[in-house]
Amino acid sequence: MAGGAQDSDDGIVGINVTPLVDVTLVLLIIFMVTAQAIVRNEAVPLDLPKAASGGEVQTVFSVVLAKDGQTLVDSKPVANDDAIMALAKTAHDKNAELRAVIKADNEVSHGRVIHVLDLLKQANVQKIAFGVTPTARADGAPKK
Repeated sequence: MAGGAQDSDDGIVGINVTPLVDVTLVLLIIFMVTAQAIVRNEAVPLDLPKAASGGEVQTVFSVVLAKDGQTLVDSKPVANDDAIMALAKTAHDKNAELRAVIKADNEVSHGRVIHVLDLLKQANVQKIAFGVTPTARADGAPKK
């Protein structure tokens, strides 16, 4: 009989992979959704307990270089860039894990930024970062 039901005493010979693929795709979707939720919640809000002996976890030494030539160290004006080294040494002596952030205006010359960077390195500050303003990425992806 052509096209009719097969009457066979043989068992199921092939493996049906459709349920396996379905379960795998569902697990993939669950993984993708939870991964997005984890990335969006970068910071966990905490209500930290108060303690008299507690201190600041991380000290940041902020250097701002304005286009008009003004230099600010921790929001306080200094006479010139060379005064940064003495202030950085003092701050480094208080905290060996001192982190410095250089925020320079677009109009500030490259040489001045390198000079300040060199002064911080002479003061034994090893962890130095540059402050920037986040913008949209060139590939169109959202900024993080």
